[in-house]
Amino acid sequence: MVLTNSKKYLKRAKNVIPGLSQTFSKAPYSYVEGTYPVFIKKGNGCKLTDVDDNEFIDYVLALGPVSLGYCYKKVDNAIKQQLEKGISFSMPHYLEVEFSEKLQKIIPNAEMVRFSKTGSDAVTACLRVARAYTQKDHILYCGHGGVWHDWFTTITSRNQGIPKFNSKLISLFQYNNLESVKKLFKTYHNKVAAVIMEPMWLDFPNESFLHELKELAHKNNALFIFDEVLTGFRLANGGGQELLKIDADLAAFGKAIGNGMPLGAITGKEEYMKEFNDVFYSTTYAGEALSLTAGNAVVDEYLNKPVIKHCWKMGQLLKDNFNKISSELKLNAKWNGLPVRGSIEFLNEKGNDKNSLKSLFLQECIKNNILFGQGEALLSYSHKIKDIKSTITTFEKALQTVSDAIQKNNVSEKLEGKEIKSVMTF
Repeated sequence: MVLTNSKKYLKRAKNVIPGLSQTFSKAPYSYVEGTYPVFIKKGNGCKLTDVDDNEFIDYVLALGPVSLGYCYKKVDNAIKQQLEKGISFSMPHYLEVEFSEKLQKIIPNAEMVRFSKTGSDAVTACLRVARAYTQKDHILYCGHGGVWHDWFTTITSRNQGIPKFNSKLISLFQYNNLESVKKLFKTYHNKVAAVIMEPMWLDFPNESFLHELKELAHKNNALFIFDEVLTGFRLANGGGQELLKIDADLAAFGKAIGNGMPLGAITGKEEYMKEFNDVFYSTTYAGEALSLTAGNAVVDEYLNKPVIKHCWKMGQLLKDNFNKISSELKLNAKWNGLPVRGSIEFLNEKGNDKNSLKSLFLQECIKNNILFGQGEALLSYSHKIKDIKSTITTFEKALQTVSDAIQKNNVSEKLEGKEIKSVMTF
């Protein structure tokens, strides 16, 4: 694979961009550096083209925002039409009302709506409302991570520059472990403002876990908040709340809601959302019309087409075939989690570190024009059966290479680039 132009841009980037990217998880060290492209030129459907004109079927999807596909016509055409009318204005645009009303049709419990530009901002806005409403400060958190604001990042390995007092205001709890939450409520008696969590990551909740957790939060006068940044518009039209049949007091959305445009949303019960009348959550670009137009068009597609059903179907084919091939080769590798939001995981095997095995697998995929990252494997409405079949064929080749390397004890020799590096730990 020719990567000449990617390498040229990387050399230039080292002189002008700290971290080499605006997003750690998109930087070259988050992939198998040396074998992956570094810079992208364009996207169309489920495919990306890099600056050397290599084309890839993409399962990273810009880390989650691309839900329908790159250059999705109905969304892009709506953006173009709005562009001719303006982008940002001196007073609210009417789309703030119309799009809020449309979200009420698709998101459970969305009695009121506010907008943001990112998922992190939306989650943090929920937190601020919870603290204002309860007049308490402590947060109980369970999730995949990713919020870059001080209240969360303080407990990560990238907590430089964050005042240390923040780490005393957040505690982690275990998913599907109600007892761990009960202990925390006891430890921080009458200090907890909210339970903030992703509805699910890889595992479904135990039958009564979420409902009992919500009841426990309310018993302790704390709000029950869902971070739906990655589950919204992926698990179901109405996200985790719809799939798991439970309403959160507040919910934060981002990523897939705009199909790539910078857009987030906070939804929830009027009783709590009214706190925004006084809480200082005010940002110039939250009502920017191009993103609202995009979100409006995205929701129309979800309401009128079987987006979720299609993604589950395509993802199930990938998951089943990956696990089948891995099992036949007797590899300790598995597609865990959901078809629409999975995690390809390797275990240490015969003296080989799981990170090196996964790096080798990812390398072999990209050499066959299939783009996976070290994080979630995601599906879009633009992934068609021919793309899935091509990917399954690549699974066969890549997993066979991993198996052969294990048997010959030459995994490190087969790895042509650098191993993937974790962005942060917590």
